[in-house]
Amino acid sequence: MSESASHAGWRPRANPWAIAVVVTAAAFMEILDTTIVNVSLPHIAGSMSVSYDDATWTLTSYLVANGIVLPISGWFGRLLGRKRYFLICIAAFTVCSFLCGAATSLGQLIVFRLFQGFFGGGLQPSQQSIILDTFEPAQRGRAFSVVAIATIFAPVIGPTLGGWITDTYSWRWVFLINIPVGIAAFFAVTALVEDPPWLKDDQKRRRGIDYIGLALIALGIGSLQIMLDRGEDNDWFGDPSIRLFGVLAVGGLVGAAIWLTNAKNPVVNLRAMGDRNFALGSIVIFCIGAILYSSAVLLPQLAQEQLGYTAMLAGLILSPGAFLILGLIPIISRLLPYVQTRLLVAFGFFSLGVALLYAHTVAPDVDYNTLAQMRAAQAFGLAFLFVPNSALAYSTLPRAMNGDASALYVMFRNMAGSIGISLATALETNRTQIRRAYLAPHLSPLEQPYVQLKAQLAKTLITQGVAPSNVPATADGLINMMLQKQAAILAYGDVFAICAIAAFCVVPLTFLFSPSRVAGRVQVE
Repeated sequence: MSESASHAGWRPRANPWAIAVVVTAAAFMEILDTTIVNVSLPHIAGSMSVSYDDATWTLTSYLVANGIVLPISGWFGRLLGRKRYFLICIAAFTVCSFLCGAATSLGQLIVFRLFQGFFGGGLQPSQQSIILDTFEPAQRGRAFSVVAIATIFAPVIGPTLGGWITDTYSWRWVFLINIPVGIAAFFAVTALVEDPPWLKDDQKRRRGIDYIGLALIALGIGSLQIMLDRGEDNDWFGDPSIRLFGVLAVGGLVGAAIWLTNAKNPVVNLRAMGDRNFALGSIVIFCIGAILYSSAVLLPQLAQEQLGYTAMLAGLILSPGAFLILGLIPIISRLLPYVQTRLLVAFGFFSLGVALLYAHTVAPDVDYNTLAQMRAAQAFGLAFLFVPNSALAYSTLPRAMNGDASALYVMFRNMAGSIGISLATALETNRTQIRRAYLAPHLSPLEQPYVQLKAQLAKTLITQGVAPSNVPATADGLINMMLQKQAAILAYGDVFAICAIAAFCVVPLTFLFSPSRVAGRVQVE
C-alpha cells in the first residue's frame, strides 16, 4: 500500500465537531482582540498620561506583528508541528494578554501588544488548516460555518463588548478576559487535536530556513500595515514617513512575490495560487474583507461623530446583524449540496450591493432602528459569502497545500480589512470636503432658505438671552455646524454607494468558479 493510500483513511480520534469548536474558540479570542481595544484607547491614553495618537500605537504594533506572521504561519506549523505551534500560540497569546492587562506604561503595553499580535497571527490560519484536515470534503461546508461565525461575529461584537467592559470595570479587563478562554482552549486542544500523518511526513522532509523570504515578507507587510494604520493621521502621502513606508511596502511585497515564486524551499508556497478556485477564492475573500470591515466601521463612526451616540450604543447598531448571521449561516451551509455554490456567492454580493444602496439613503434625522436595519440588511448578504466562498476556494486544492493556503487565505482577508478601513475613512474625508464645497455657495443672502433659517436662529438666540451684538456670529456658527454635519452625512452616503458598486462588480467574477456543489466533491490529492 502506498503512503498516500495509507494516509487517505486517516481520521482524528476525537469528534471532529469538538475539534472545530475548540480551535475556533482560540481563533475567536484573537479575532476579538483586533477590535475590542479600539474603544478603550481614550481610557488607556488617560490612565497612562499620553496622547490619543500615542495610544493608537497599541493597535499599530498588534496589526504589524499579526500581519507579518499570517503568511508564514504554515511554515511555522511545518517547522514545529502544527499542533505544537498552535499550542505555543495559544499559551503565548494568553500570557501576553495578562502582561498587557498588567502594563504600567505605554512602552510596556506596545511591546506586549507586539508579541500578542505575533503569536496571535498563527491562530487563524492554524485553525482553518486543522478544520480542513479534520473534515472530509463533503462536510467542510458545515465545518466552515463554525469558522464564519468567529470571523464575522467577533469583530462585530468587539467594540460593544470593549465599551461595556471599559465603562463598567477597566480597560485592563479588555485583555484579562482572554486568560480563562486561553487556558481552557490550551487544554482542550491538547486533548483533542492531532497532526495528520502527511503533515508529519512533510515536516521530516523539509529542512532549512528561507531567511530572504522571511525578511521580504516582514518588510513588505510590516511597512504596509504601518502605512495603512498611520496614513489617515499623517496626511497620507503628504507625509515623508508614509511615502517611505509605501515604497518599502511595494519593494518588499514585489520582492517577496518574485523570490517565493523561484525559491527552492520558500517560506510560503505560492503554488496554491495556481489552483483556479483557490486563486478566485482569495480574490473574492479580499473583496469580502474590504467591504465587511469598511462597512462595519462606517455606521458606528457615523453614529458617534455625527449623531452623538456613545461608543457602546454605536456598537449595538451592529449587533442585530451579527445575530442574523448566526441564524443564517447554518441554513446556508445546508444549501451547499443542493445549489451551485458560486450562485450563493453571487447572490450574496448582489444582496450586499442592494443593502449598501439602502445605506446610501442615510439622512441627518436617521434613528437607531433605521441604522440597525441598514446593518442587518448588509449582514444578510454577508451571510451568503463566507461559507460558500471558503468551500469553493479549497474544493480542488491538494491537501498538502492546506497549511500555506490557509495562511494566504487569512492574510488576504485581514489585509483587505486594513485596506478597506483606510480607504473608507479617506473617502469619507474627501467626500465631506467635496460635499461642503458644493453646499457652501447656498449660504448666501441671495438664497431665501438661508435667509429664513438665519432669521429663525436669530430670533431663537435672542429669546435665549444671547446679546444682540453676538447673535449674527452665533447664528453663522450654528449654520456652519449644520453645513458640516450635512456634508459629512452625504459623504457617508457616497461611500456606501461606492461600496455598493464594488459589491456589484464582484458578481460577474463569481461565475469563473467551477459550477459545482462543493459539498459533494472529492478533494484532489
